[in-house]
Amino acid sequence: MRPATDVFSEWADIGKDAGMETGHAPAVQEILRAAIPELQGFENFRAIDAGCGNGWVVRMLGSTENCSEAIGIDGAHSMIQRAKEIDPQGTYVHANLETWSPEVPVEFVHSMEVLYYLNDIPSFLNRVHQQWLCSRGVFAFGIDHYLENEDCHGWAEKVGTKMAMHSEFEWKKMVEESGFEILRTFRAAASEEWVGTFVMICRKCG
Repeated sequence: MRPATDVFSEWADIGKDAGMETGHAPAVQEILRAAIPELQGFENFRAIDAGCGNGWVVRMLGSTENCSEAIGIDGAHSMIQRAKEIDPQGTYVHANLETWSPEVPVEFVHSMEVLYYLNDIPSFLNRVHQQWLCSRGVFAFGIDHYLENEDCHGWAEKVGTKMAMHSEFEWKKMVEESGFEILRTFRAAASEEWVGTFVMICRKCG
């Protein structure tokens, strides 16, 4: 099994990043429609997209009303290079998600199709709660690789990288144990052919 960051760097090099945007956009749009209203207590908000790929969600957030700053972070070097090529004025950081933290906490953290690639998911959730988000900040994430989605059970072998497999219940437990209040869970972009992206909208308590 190869590191996921190596796999995704190769994908950026051969242009597969565009397909990721096309495939995930409907779910992300649904996630943002559910999460951003939870930020109504903030006059403006700053956002981080964890595992930003070529930066398409960062650019989406940047065009959102009341978003004053959007930052993308990704461990795949070629993805960050690609993001900077597309959006030279944007803020994109090449770093390890499991050790990086922003200089100043933000109001909103988003992540799509990333968390199950991490080596220590609970540690990352704790880091987001304690160091990435300000008080009452919102964390929203979507994952397609979860136990209830039988279509995904062979993905790790197919892609050739490690992917953690957890049930929806186990994801909820990890999130709550990290100190978050779960505001909402749902499956985004579901259809007759697709069970949907498992989504969690959470708030940092205190």
